Amino acid sequence: MHFLSLHNTGRLGAAALVILLTACGPATLPPGDQIADADEARNRAAHATNIALDRAVLDPAATAYGTAVPEPLRVGVSNFASNLNQPGYVVNNLLQLRLGDAAQNTLRFALNSTLGVAGLFDVASALGLPEEETDFGETLHIYGVGEGDYVVHPVFGPSTTRDTVGMVVDFAMNPLRHYVDTPESYYSTGASIASGLNSRYEFGDTVDSILYESADSYAQMRSLYLQQRRFELGGADAAYEDPYVNDDPAAAAEAVAADPNYDPYSDPYFDPYAQ
Repeated sequence: MHFLSLHNTGRLGAAALVILLTACGPATLPPGDQIADADEARNRAAHATNIALDRAVLDPAATAYGTAVPEPLRVGVSNFASNLNQPGYVVNNLLQLRLGDAAQNTLRFALNSTLGVAGLFDVASALGLPEEETDFGETLHIYGVGEGDYVVHPVFGPSTTRDTVGMVVDFAMNPLRHYVDTPESYYSTGASIASGLNSRYEFGDTVDSILYESADSYAQMRSLYLQQRRFELGGADAAYEDPYVNDDPAAAAEAVAADPNYDPYSDPYFDPYAQ
């Protein structure tokens, strides 16, 4: 009885802590023209390393993958990789007390893992259950943890202090990593790599424009990342123009219809932080 009492008390204490942290409210997002880049020299060096890796490895591998593998198979592999992220989304949904999103992502995982043949087909989206993507960086934001400094990691690319912590925690706490043994666990890693190659192939022209045609690719990448991330977190002043919209004429037409002042051919890479 004494052990059960302590156990229940611990559970109640943990629940109370989560509620208390959530009650603090989300962190205040910096305005669009504000940035903290305390270690810009190191970040630029990491950015240069990533460009060299892209030129020597990622771009050629993505081109080979995209031309050799039929599109339906590439889409299926990307769906499979996305489906494996769902349990991690559910954990973060619960930590954020977004129970509706947790239920939706759980149902998505169940449907796509069964009717979708292990996630190769996105049955859930076809049934009107879109993915509610999230991460531990967003969880920290909801708990009131600030953005921190802008950071660039070799291989993993742009991030912030908060999102770096979130990335490590997400990797550690994804339930599938604790219940899937080798060699099955390698399938997840392979699918994630293939999905990344497919994205690099599909948006190759835009990525090349940012990395190789910009006057200052570091500033452009920094601007795009921070605008997108603050937009995802719901900043009141966040404004983000998707740099990929110009690759899709239909999407550009929809943007013009929604906002008559929108110019789909204007420079989406203007960097207010570089002024």
